[in-house]
Amino acid sequence: MGYQFELIDEKEQAVLSMRIRTAVGNLPQEFGRVYGEILQYLEEIGERTEGPAFGAYYNMDMEDLDVEIGFVVPKTIAGKGEIQSGTISAGKQVSYLYKGPYTEMAPVYDAMMAWIGENGHAPTGVSYEYYYNSPAEVPENELLTRVVFPLK
Repeated sequence: MGYQFELIDEKEQAVLSMRIRTAVGNLPQEFGRVYGEILQYLEEIGERTEGPAFGAYYNMDMEDLDVEIGFVVPKTIAGKGEIQSGTISAGKQVSYLYKGPYTEMAPVYDAMMAWIGENGHAPTGVSYEYYYNSPAEVPENELLTRVVFPLK
């Protein structure tokens, strides 16, 4: 399949998130738990999200994923407990808007990594997925996920 990757310069984004370690099979439950806790906290303090939910993957060990789960927010907001205030760094990124089941995204990652190397770029080592809808809202084949690799 031919992919049209987009190379962009992204501005820094404020986030509220939690960083956890889990097996890939537990991701749906962990994402739900973390999103719920962050949304509850935002409601308590009268704040909101700005843009889609995200997952940042710091490794690809499917038995021990190091993942940051959270939301982009409009400004820096203090964290609480496990909820941390942070940023997604500004800089060059390559991205692709994928439509379909999460379980079938591996070819996008493979093609994107090949494109990065073929075009003289180097990834920073973290990848992001921005989720524009959820399996609770739409059928799996309608899921929209932006896959992003920040570049060095």
